[in-house]
Amino acid sequence: MESPSQLPASSSKYHHPYFTPAEVEYLSEKQRGKLSVTQEEKVRQNACSFLDALGARIGFPRRTIATGQTLYHRFHLFFPRKDFNYIDVSLAALYVSTKMHDTLKKPRELLAVSYAVRFPELAAKSKHPAGEIDLDTMDPQVVENDRQRLLAVERLILETICFNFTSRMPFPYVIKIGRALGATKTLTKLAWRLAVDCHRTLLPIQYPPHTIALGSIHVAALLSSFEQPPATEEPPLKSAHDIATMLNRKGDWEKKYQSQVEDLEDIAHQIIDLLIQNIQSPSANTSPSTPSSPAPHLSHRDRTLQPQHPTSPYKSDQLIRLKIAMRETEHPPRPRQPLGTADPSALYSGEDNNLLGRNEGTVRFLFGPPGIGDNPSS
Repeated sequence: MESPSQLPASSSKYHHPYFTPAEVEYLSEKQRGKLSVTQEEKVRQNACSFLDALGARIGFPRRTIATGQTLYHRFHLFFPRKDFNYIDVSLAALYVSTKMHDTLKKPRELLAVSYAVRFPELAAKSKHPAGEIDLDTMDPQVVENDRQRLLAVERLILETICFNFTSRMPFPYVIKIGRALGATKTLTKLAWRLAVDCHRTLLPIQYPPHTIALGSIHVAALLSSFEQPPATEEPPLKSAHDIATMLNRKGDWEKKYQSQVEDLEDIAHQIIDLLIQNIQSPSANTSPSTPSSPAPHLSHRDRTLQPQHPTSPYKSDQLIRLKIAMRETEHPPRPRQPLGTADPSALYSGEDNNLLGRNEGTVRFLFGPPGIGDNPSS
């Protein structure tokens, strides 16, 4: 057994802005536990719906909500789902996001609105104009326990991002790239909505925001032109069919927009899969019973969160036909090496993960992957 003097006095944790599909699959499977892939996806959508509802009720800008969803996804690449309730992780992720985007709310404020979202019958009795629950009317011990859990998970989330508060969103790129491609306003608006939906998936931790934006425009063009009569636009605007045709092939646009056609195809399949799932399972976002109730008598009753998906104008069979058509012409997947190592699991097979949440010794959090330039540390 090693004596305290033999144990390392310090260690390092590197920030990884993006993960390869192989890394995401490895880490997700490791943290999934006994859940099936379908069950895991249901929990993920529950969390995203909760964040959507909470953010909309508070009035947060979309960037705050979207970053909260991305932080939630990143958290469960490192921590088992069985150890955390998605409500606690979602609240902590949104709290960190408010700091990153300077839209800060205190934990008690987030809790008050979250109770209103989770327990609408209590919100109906509230005298607050926004429907917030008056925390003074509830058991203070319950509220304090929820607040302490939020702060505890917040610390873990901060460690998963190595205290790197840099956040870039795809939404401005949708506007700029759409204008550069000659997309119509209608197409750009659809691409914006699809970029919002991207944050319900693991895409934002796999691809940079400009690629997410270009992928959203690509999917918007596909949806607008597939099985539709050809349309023409007045120059300099281009039709959805022309944009989809260009982005389906390799070309100079890859260098111009620093993205590759294989990545756009992967993004397209994940977005369309999400749309199909929402159409086929509109009730998939109901939440399981909550671990504790803010009601004064601590009743334990099942609650449901209303799905936050907009009504889709597409039918699942049409989207499936689109996926089949894409498979017939798509390119082979692009090989992607993890940053800093050739082994997708080497960075996460034990020591790196074990540094998270520990109090022993000193941990240096670095803002970049190992071997990528000089890493400034927090």
